[in-house]
Amino acid sequence: MDELSPPDAAFEAWFQARGWNVFEFQRRVWAAMVQGHSGLLHATTGSGKTYAVWLGALQRVQLVELAGTRPLPEGAGWAGGALRKAGSAQALQVLWLTPMRALAADTARALQQPLADLAPHWRVGLRTGDTPAAERARQDRSLPTALVTTPESLTLLLTRERARDDFAALQVVIVDEWHELIGNKRGVQLQLALTRLRLWNPRLIVWGLSATLGNLDEALRALLGPRHAADGQLVQGRLDKPLQVDTLLPHEPGRFSWGGHLGAQMLQPVVEEIERSSTTLVFTNVRSQAETWYQLLLNARPEWAGSIALHHGSLDKAVREWVEAGLKSGSLKAVVATSSLDLGVDFLPVERVLQIGSAKGVARLLQRAGRSGHQPGRASRVTLVPTNTLELVEAVAARRAALAGRVEAREAPDAPLDVLVQHLVSMALAGGFEADAMYRELRGAWSYRALSREAFQWALDFVVHGGDSLQAYPEYHRVVLHDGRYRVTSCSIALRHRLQVGTIVADASMQVKWLSGGTLGTVEESFIARLKMGDCFVFGGRVLEYVRTQDMAAYVRKARKSRGIVPAWSGGRMPLSSELADATLQVLAGCAQGDWLDPELQSAEAMLQAQLRLSKLPTPSTLLVERFRSREGHHLFFYPFAGRLVHLGLASLLAWRFSRGAPNSFSLSVNDYGFELLAAEPPALDGLHSRALFDEADLLADVLASLNSGELAQRRFREIARVAGLVFSGYPGAPKSTRQLQASSSLFFEVFRKYDPGNRLLGQAEAEVLSQELQVGRLRAALKRMRKLRLDFVELAAPSPFSLPLMVERFREQLTTEKLADRLERILRDAQLVLDALPERPRRGSPARTRPPRS
Repeated sequence: MDELSPPDAAFEAWFQARGWNVFEFQRRVWAAMVQGHSGLLHATTGSGKTYAVWLGALQRVQLVELAGTRPLPEGAGWAGGALRKAGSAQALQVLWLTPMRALAADTARALQQPLADLAPHWRVGLRTGDTPAAERARQDRSLPTALVTTPESLTLLLTRERARDDFAALQVVIVDEWHELIGNKRGVQLQLALTRLRLWNPRLIVWGLSATLGNLDEALRALLGPRHAADGQLVQGRLDKPLQVDTLLPHEPGRFSWGGHLGAQMLQPVVEEIERSSTTLVFTNVRSQAETWYQLLLNARPEWAGSIALHHGSLDKAVREWVEAGLKSGSLKAVVATSSLDLGVDFLPVERVLQIGSAKGVARLLQRAGRSGHQPGRASRVTLVPTNTLELVEAVAARRAALAGRVEAREAPDAPLDVLVQHLVSMALAGGFEADAMYRELRGAWSYRALSREAFQWALDFVVHGGDSLQAYPEYHRVVLHDGRYRVTSCSIALRHRLQVGTIVADASMQVKWLSGGTLGTVEESFIARLKMGDCFVFGGRVLEYVRTQDMAAYVRKARKSRGIVPAWSGGRMPLSSELADATLQVLAGCAQGDWLDPELQSAEAMLQAQLRLSKLPTPSTLLVERFRSREGHHLFFYPFAGRLVHLGLASLLAWRFSRGAPNSFSLSVNDYGFELLAAEPPALDGLHSRALFDEADLLADVLASLNSGELAQRRFREIARVAGLVFSGYPGAPKSTRQLQASSSLFFEVFRKYDPGNRLLGQAEAEVLSQELQVGRLRAALKRMRKLRLDFVELAAPSPFSLPLMVERFREQLTTEKLADRLERILRDAQLVLDALPERPRRGSPARTRPPRS
């Protein structure tokens, strides 16, 4: 081995034959992998991360084959044709993990490209929930040299009795889009799988890929685990890849702003941008918004039918694959999509990316920008399309934060017990385990590094006899202790468990089918349950008429009407990230000091000047609180800029604290910038001015008392019950309805509360409500910050531009569209009268200008 040439020589030749340059970060990854180091590669989207780790894996595997069992010397490589001559690679050598099925198929094609020249004996396979049964059977007989799969499919492979033999030759694991997995339970499931693979092969190399992470050191530790993190290498690919973030400016942004009020006038600019470009991706944040914009584009340009498409996760697999193929070939003019196309699928023809509304986070904006110019050296450009005037300000903040690299951090969940319970049953299926050895193994996963022996024993007892309240039911005695090893001995329990492994990502959904045959996709059952026969709704870019529900499917036909209801999917309101909220406050502070240089701020100036004349602007050093009296009652508007979820907790908490001193009734409204408390009686403001209202003492008790925390915890428990295997979702072709699943999980919830109050899954449900739904950590930080800020308290003579969106949020839940329009027209008219009576506020550093046009 000492005489072998530098390891990157053959690869450089392969790159040069295609007119590509090898970047320094790619060489660093190759060298690290050859020497057996694990690590995390963080580089710009489209910069060449895939071939950095893939060619490094090829190199490592075949060098080890040449070396046999001897350790590789420092600087080892291979000489001449040694790589091509290395063994036939009959066993699984490389495992490539991806969070999405569409990304898995695209990755498999990319990995295949260099094999003909560099490793002709290698075979790349694909295994996901979409893999045909015949291909699965072929893989069961002989796994390919490299397998592209998902965390759920990997866990299923690990439940097999012969799993250790299947993975005996595995040398490299690559985790793609690690930023997408690290912060959720799928990432925890993957941590546990990696820990088992490392147990079988201590020399296993693990590499993660990411383009958008703000906490790289912690991400590296979560990937490699506490026992291997210290030896991991962090490689950052700093390429001068141009990034352009700009905005489509509205013709009449107006002085007042609320969610969606710019939508109609932004349609024509979007159409014109699509017309000027070859292929455009139009991103929305939620599926309902994607359906709406697809219809708007078709109505504006009927001749585009067939050349524009819709893509989101609820559409049928065949439809999504057709859209992806059209993007790759460049045959589609535009695609309206959600996060289903966020990740690293390579669509070279895409020239433009439009983002409808706020991206809500810097990482998401960068990820979507990377869908254009997805190649080293090509510029990535994303154009923001504001849906309200405040989003013009947010666009400036997003651009500044993106260019400065202020990206959100993502943290791994802390020891979720439902995933642990599922994993114990999975490993009991895979030949069984001894308790002490399993406990040591689990602590090798980052999320379980501090797992107590008591928590482990509880989880083990739970899978053995169902805990204190389920001991009398044999179906919950899933694992049996026999000869010192815990195993699953029941064939029916084994089958049910394997069918449940993927429920971490399952939604409560129902298929949408044509009466005449064929499937369109899925929608949430709660939406279908509200429909009556003959109701029309929009789905898959079509207006459908609901006919009936049968066998967990909603049967439809083409509607004669041209309009219908747009389905609302759960999770439709994602919160503004802390990084983007802070950046927005900094932009507003600049506006208060006379900074109007950005074109977006010049467009929003009329609204911001109206805010300054009626009230003040929030800044990083001030807390703006506005008070207004109307026929509805007494309004208090707070602007902490902490995101929608935190504001929900803050609004409930402050209403609770206000009413403790004097009984009062409050209506609440929240958005990403602030919240409204509408009281029947004027609340006493002593606690506000003294800051006692923002006290962190007794925070947890007050939050739980101020909210219907029992209902929130019960809803969260439904997911936990599925993951932990308490609730079975049914067999293929005979799924249980969402109503049945909810009833089953609710029954367990009540039984545990009554007969097993110490059940740790109940505690997990409450903890997840606090950390994920209410974000108590961010809430506590917001309270601490609010206590320190200077209070700007303003009595309003009319609703301010910042307060009006909060009022509209509340009106939308109470009024029809027509009545809402009437109410808004009256409010705007009254506010304009107040503005007309106020003196103009001159621009700082410039002479006063004439009043801009009315909104």
